[in-house]
Amino acid sequence: MKSLLLLTTLLATTQLQAAAADNQINCQAKELGTVDQLICSDQELLKQDQQLAEVYQQALAKAANERPPVLKAEQRGWVKGKAECWKEDDKKACASVHYTQRIAELQARYELVASSKKLVLGCENNPAHEISLCYYPTTPATLIADYGDRVSLMYQQADLSYAGRNEKLSEQAGVFTVQWGYEAPLMSCKTK
Repeated sequence: MKSLLLLTTLLATTQLQAAAADNQINCQAKELGTVDQLICSDQELLKQDQQLAEVYQQALAKAANERPPVLKAEQRGWVKGKAECWKEDDKKACASVHYTQRIAELQARYELVASSKKLVLGCENNPAHEISLCYYPTTPATLIADYGDRVSLMYQQADLSYAGRNEKLSEQAGVFTVQWGYEAPLMSCKTK
């Protein structure tokens, strides 16, 4: 029985290590894209690549029973997005931002770091407009907002507001202003 448990643990560990290795850039590969060449020649970007590989491995372990399995598909999309940095004037800055945001996203989405604060907001004096917020001490700081059947990961901005794909949240003197959706009307919210 102990041998079976040890073998199962060893196989699972080997699979996770292989997944992390598959996720890292292979700087020995014969054909590297423009951005991967840059990453392989820059110690700071290589360090970010290693950190992402470690965080991805941790997320993969937590996503083992995820249905549908979205983590791997999202990671492939992220890799393609990072490759698009070759179009930017500052390719290094673009790649670095991609790494920083992806690491923070995985840490928050898969709760690899403990949340620092949880709030429930009531908006527009309407019980149907309740938003749950869960803040994470990632770099940059993130929060996950849950509104109805929709969830948004938001990154902290320079002005301390948070922005997601089409969502924005800011707070001033205990009043939260939320825009949920592209050009959606602003909602005024307070903690419940």
